[in-house]
Amino acid sequence: MQNISRRACLAQLAAVTSLPLISSAFAAEAVSDVRSTVLLRSGWQTVNIGDIAHTPGVLQLMQDYLPNVEVILWSNALDRGVREMLLANYPQLKIVSGNVSAAGKFSNEELQQAFDQADFLLHGSGPSVVAARDIDSWRKVTGKPYGILGVTITAQGEAASRKLSPQLQSLLEGADFVFTREKRSLQNVKEVGVAGPYLGFAPDGTFHLKLKESEATQAFIAENDLEPRKFIVCVPRLRYTPYHKIRKTGLDSKEIARREAVNEAHAEEDHAKLRAAIIAWVRQTGGKAVLCPEMTYQVEIMRPLLFDPLPEDVKKNVVLHEKYWITDDAATLYADAAAVISCECHSPIIAAAVGTPCMYLHQPEDGIKGNMWRDVGLNAWYFPIEETSGDDVAAATAEIAADFPAAQKRINDAVAGIETNYAENFQVIAESLKKATSP
Repeated sequence: MQNISRRACLAQLAAVTSLPLISSAFAAEAVSDVRSTVLLRSGWQTVNIGDIAHTPGVLQLMQDYLPNVEVILWSNALDRGVREMLLANYPQLKIVSGNVSAAGKFSNEELQQAFDQADFLLHGSGPSVVAARDIDSWRKVTGKPYGILGVTITAQGEAASRKLSPQLQSLLEGADFVFTREKRSLQNVKEVGVAGPYLGFAPDGTFHLKLKESEATQAFIAENDLEPRKFIVCVPRLRYTPYHKIRKTGLDSKEIARREAVNEAHAEEDHAKLRAAIIAWVRQTGGKAVLCPEMTYQVEIMRPLLFDPLPEDVKKNVVLHEKYWITDDAATLYADAAAVISCECHSPIIAAAVGTPCMYLHQPEDGIKGNMWRDVGLNAWYFPIEETSGDDVAAATAEIAADFPAAQKRINDAVAGIETNYAENFQVIAESLKKATSP
C-alpha cells in the first residue's frame, strides 16, 4: 500500500511531488514482518469527515507497523469521493462492498472471495462495534479469527455507542483481542467480565492519519490569503446530530422534538464559547479564523451561530468554508492552522495527526469518547463544555498565540505517546496474525 499522489492514481505521474504527505513529525517503524491477508471492516458513513477518517487512519497503521500484510478493505461507505481519496493514497488497495448473512449468503462474488482469501478480520476504529453483525457472520461462515481495534463500548448505550448486550459480550469474547479507544470503555468491558481476548487501550485510528494534500483546499487557502500558522479553525456542533434530517432513523416525533429542544436551548451558549476564541485570536494576533464543517448539516449553522453574532471588527478576518468536504480536504487546512478548536471530536484528532494544536469542547450528549483526550495526555485542551466558560477557551487560545512552539511541542509529545501505544498494540496484533497463518 505505497502512497502516491492523486494525479499519479490518474496516471499523471508528473504531479507526484506536488502533493506531499500531511502528517506529524513522528515516524512509525514496522513491528513485525508477518505475512498474511487481513479483511479490514471499516467505513461507517460519509456525512462526517471523522467517520471517513477511521479508515485511512487504520490503513496507515497497517502499512507502517505491519508492512507485509495485505489488506482488503470491506466498506459500504465510499460515496462523496471517499473511494477516490482512498485509492489516490493507497493505489494497491483492494476494496469490496456488500453484505453477508449469518447463514453465509453473500450479496456479491467479490465479498465471498475476500472471505475465502483473508486469514483474519479486523474491525477498525469507530464509535462502537459498528459492524457487529458482519463480525458475527464472519465467525459463523469462516470460523477464522478476528479482532477489534479502537472502539467505544458503553455499559448502557449512549450517543453512537451500543449497549454492551449479552450478544455483544459473546462477540467480544470470541475475538483474539479487543482494543478500546478510551480507558473508560476498557473498564466497561472488564466490569461485565469479558474473558478470553487480549484486552487493551488503543486510541482512535484517526490519530495516525497521513493523507496527500488536497488541491481543492490548497486553492481555498490561496484564495483567502491564509498564511501558515496565522489562522485558527473553528468547528460548530449541535448537542444532538439531526440525523432525522439526514437519513431514516426510526426516531419518533416525540424524541425528535426533545432533541431539537435541547439543541435550541444550548446552541447559543455553546457557540458563544467558540466565538470567544475567535475574538481573542483576531484581536490579539490580527490573524484570521476559518469556520468549517465536520458534518454535512454544519454548513447551515456556521453562519448564524458563529459568524453573524461576531463584532464587526472581527468579522472582516473570518472566512467561511460553506461547503461540505472530506477528510483529505480538512486535513490539508488543519495542517496549516495555528489551532483547531471544535465542538466535534474528530477535527481535533485530525489536527493532532498533522501536528497542529487542538481543543475539544465536549458536549455531554456526545458520549464518553471525550475521555480519550485525558487518556492520551491532552487534558489541558479538553473542555467539558458545561464546565467551561468562553474566557477559559479564549485564554487557551491566547496561550497558543503567545507561544506556538510550546503548543506544538505539547501536541507532538502527545502524538509520540500515542504512537508508542500503537507500536506495543500492533505487536499483539502481529502475534494473532502469525497464529492465523500458522499450519
